[in-house]
Amino acid sequence: MNKLLKNILRFFAMIFVQVFVLDKILLHQMITPYIYFVFILWLPFKINRGLLMIVSFFLGATLDSFRHNPGFHAAACVLIAYIRPFVINLMIPQEGSETNYDEPSIKSFGGVIPYFIYAGFLMILHNAWLFLLEAWQFADPYYFFLKTILSTLISLLLLLIIEMIFYRKQKFRTNTV
Repeated sequence: MNKLLKNILRFFAMIFVQVFVLDKILLHQMITPYIYFVFILWLPFKINRGLLMIVSFFLGATLDSFRHNPGFHAAACVLIAYIRPFVINLMIPQEGSETNYDEPSIKSFGGVIPYFIYAGFLMILHNAWLFLLEAWQFADPYYFFLKTILSTLISLLLLLIIEMIFYRKQKFRTNTV
C-alpha cells in the first residue's frame, strides 16, 4: 500500500477511534485514555520537521473540532511533534535502525523496552501539557500528576494492544540499490 494512503487511513482511523470509542468510555475522573496521537509517533523517521508539525497541528485541531476545545489538543500534538526528532536521536544511534527502517516500531527500536520508553516519554509529555492547558492552573499538583500518570499508563496499555493486534510489517532497508 502506498505510504501516503496508509498514513491518511491511519489519521482517520485514529480520530475515529478516539472520538467515537475512547471518548465514550468513562473509566474514572482521573483516567482519560488518549491514543490518537500515536499517529504522530508512527510517522516515518525521515519526515521533514515542518511537515511533521503541520500534520500534528492538523491532527490536534481535528480532534479539537470534535471536542469543542480551543486548541488544547493541537498545542499538545505540536509539542510532541517538535520533541519527537530529539527523542529519536537520543534513543537510536546515528548508524542504527533509523537508517534501516522507515518508521518507529518495536522492531526498529530494537525491542519492546526502548520503544515503550520512546512512546511513554512522548505520551507523558502530551498528557501533562494537555491537562495543564485544560485546567489552566497548577493548584492541585497531586491530582495533576496522578491524572497524567494514570492516563499515560492506560494509553500505553492501549498502544501495546494495538501493536499486538495490528502488527506493522517493517522492511529492512540496506544500502544496496
